[in-house]
Amino acid sequence: MEFLDGKIKVKRGDITTEKVDAVVNAANSTLLGGGGVDGTIHRRGGSAILEECREIRKTKYPDGLPAGEAVMTTGGEMPAKYVIHTVGPIWHGGKKGEEEKLKDCYQNSLKVAVDNQCKTIAFPAISTGVYGYPRELAAKVSSKAAKDFLEEHKEIEKVIFVFFSEDDMEIFLDHCIF
Repeated sequence: MEFLDGKIKVKRGDITTEKVDAVVNAANSTLLGGGGVDGTIHRRGGSAILEECREIRKTKYPDGLPAGEAVMTTGGEMPAKYVIHTVGPIWHGGKKGEEEKLKDCYQNSLKVAVDNQCKTIAFPAISTGVYGYPRELAAKVSSKAAKDFLEEHKEIEKVIFVFFSEDDMEIFLDHCIF
């Protein structure tokens, strides 16, 4: 499905096969790989991603990437030229700034994309897996963050929300704000 005159697309699929300028990684703060999307991106992208993540940890974020921030590495062996790594918030009932941090994940990733002349970007569902963010609430936050960013920044031509499961995609479509 497409929204906002085709600037936003929602689909089910494998984010590591998307032919976009950048894919977003729902990373953990270590940037050294993990489970879910993070592990898949590191495996499919190859060792170049891990090498660049180690350098980022050594030079810029020795204590780990904070939730809501975003950094870029090569896309390695994936079709995407770049990976934008962002750390989503862990859900604590919504009382510890989770909504703001999740919004920052999307908007800071889009800002990194613009700063690096990316025109197309693909997002997974951030924080809705082991971090426990309710999918319905995440759909509202992520869709509004993307919509608001696109209204202010015309450089991005296409944002794709890629969901691993049909169920996750349907929940997003039922609760998104487009």
